[in-house]
Amino acid sequence: MQGQDWTEVVIRKKTPKPSGAGAVDQARRAGMQVDTQKKFDAGSNKQRAGPAVSAKKLEDDDSEVKIPKIDRAVSAAIQSARNKKELNQKELANAINEPVATVVAYESGKAAPDQRILTKMERVLGVKLRGKDIGTAL
Repeated sequence: MQGQDWTEVVIRKKTPKPSGAGAVDQARRAGMQVDTQKKFDAGSNKQRAGPAVSAKKLEDDDSEVKIPKIDRAVSAAIQSARNKKELNQKELANAINEPVATVVAYESGKAAPDQRILTKMERVLGVKLRGKDIGTAL
């Protein structure tokens, strides 16, 4: 039987490197100096811009902070366009890949305006929601 190699082959796994919380605890027990950092929004899938109001304005006691809300004309335009397209709030939320609570907040006028969400709604509803001529067809 030519062409067959019957020599033994040994496959060994690499020794696992210590990682995670167990390795940190083990290093602390050994008396080593350990430096850990918590990452901001690590593991989340947030695609939102920063807050509408800066933290400095929120901390100042003497300044009045007014968080911007959606204009009533915009929320009425969203509702009427959604009803014309015969979509319910859940279907609109699925079409723009946002939670239903976001659509509810925009239609009730309680949401802070986000240009990305308004752009998605404009595209799905076919109605202008920003700038002049709010409620007209695109």
